[in-house]
Amino acid sequence: MAQFYVDRVIDGDTFNVQNGWSYNGRSGSRVRIANVYAPELNKPGGQTAKSVLSGYILRQYVELKNAQGFSYERLVCDVLVNGRDVATLLRSSS
Repeated sequence: MAQFYVDRVIDGDTFNVQNGWSYNGRSGSRVRIANVYAPELNKPGGQTAKSVLSGYILRQYVELKNAQGFSYERLVCDVLVNGRDVATLLRSSS
């Protein structure tokens, strides 16, 4: 897939991209990072997880790769920023 501009981080594993994505006949703007399981915002660590993810990708261009399907209308896929896997970055910062 192409590069997408991140305009909003929802929580520690979900974000929105500007202008949306299209995959397998579906489209949307919400993306969930594959293999990342961040706490919900109202749970301990939830706000911290969102802040960490924001630091890596908010107002950055990301690459969406290896789509694995959909969850709650979110495209689930690997996400890279500046060629680096975001899931790996998040695991190394915890």
